[in-house]
Amino acid sequence: MDRRSFLKASIVGAAAAAAPYRAAHAETQAAAGPNDVPSLAGKTIAISIVGTEHFFDIKAYQAQIAEVERLGGKVIGLDAGRNDQKLVSQLQTLVTQKPDAVIQTLGALPIVDPGLKKLRDAGIPVFTVDVVSENSINNSTSDNFSLGAQLALQLASDLGGKGNIALFTAIEGVVPCEIRLEELHAVLKHYPDIKVIQPDLREIVPNTIQDSFQKVTALLAQYPEGRLSAIWASWDIPVLGATQALLAAGRKDVLTYGVDGTPEYLALVADPAAPAGAVAVQQPELIGRTAVQNVARYLAGQKVPGTSFVPAILANKQNAQDVQKLVGQVT
Repeated sequence: MDRRSFLKASIVGAAAAAAPYRAAHAETQAAAGPNDVPSLAGKTIAISIVGTEHFFDIKAYQAQIAEVERLGGKVIGLDAGRNDQKLVSQLQTLVTQKPDAVIQTLGALPIVDPGLKKLRDAGIPVFTVDVVSENSINNSTSDNFSLGAQLALQLASDLGGKGNIALFTAIEGVVPCEIRLEELHAVLKHYPDIKVIQPDLREIVPNTIQDSFQKVTALLAQYPEGRLSAIWASWDIPVLGATQALLAAGRKDVLTYGVDGTPEYLALVADPAAPAGAVAVQQPELIGRTAVQNVARYLAGQKVPGTSFVPAILANKQNAQDVQKLVGQVT
């Protein structure tokens, strides 16, 4: 396929993104229905999370707690507050508490995997959300391959196949973010006129919004109007700060792209006047419930897949208002 045909295909694919999502959403909801999930009565499920200050984090965490309780189980909830030392400690504590299963939500693999291995070695079943580990029986996650490619294709379409873009580097060891970055580079191989500015912007956690605002403000001074076309990140908190910096500078020539669907950022994508190009919207509540239901099935002796993929939707300037309604962020 030549570049012109490839670009045309990407535009068509992005415009049609909502259709397969609606079908997949219905299928996933049906598959995760309450009637076919075994009870967790008499079981204690530990839910460990790296932090709950972001939209995806808190929604996935709350959904897991609610689903365990709905299925009759007892919950041990542990929030590390984005503190790596605390995260390591809370996993170690679970080794001695011996719950019937543990769900680890998010976290860089070098930080969490040693603790997950200790849990597995102690005979405690380990499940994960957005953590790809050989110590996990099942990982519930979005299809980051598909959403990463769709977001990259939307970016290329919006830019007309040319321009300079800046990237916020994914946190090392967070596999879903690494996959999204890999998919971006795979798409950009077919768009040689899209150039990635070096060096990458380094994202930090916490204070991500404030840090990205400052970094993008400095970047705009280096790249005046017409010299920069887009800013991409593997999640949407860095580009939320980036979009705020663009608005403060009055720059409408640069668009931002991210992943998650945080309400504040999705609202910017829905705003025709805001320089937010697109966001791949995840379903954290459905991901959280899926993880718990996999635990229930496993403890009941049923087989579960190694990975459970939950569909995401690409929201762009054309469909973002519909997506807001679809995912319940506006009525």
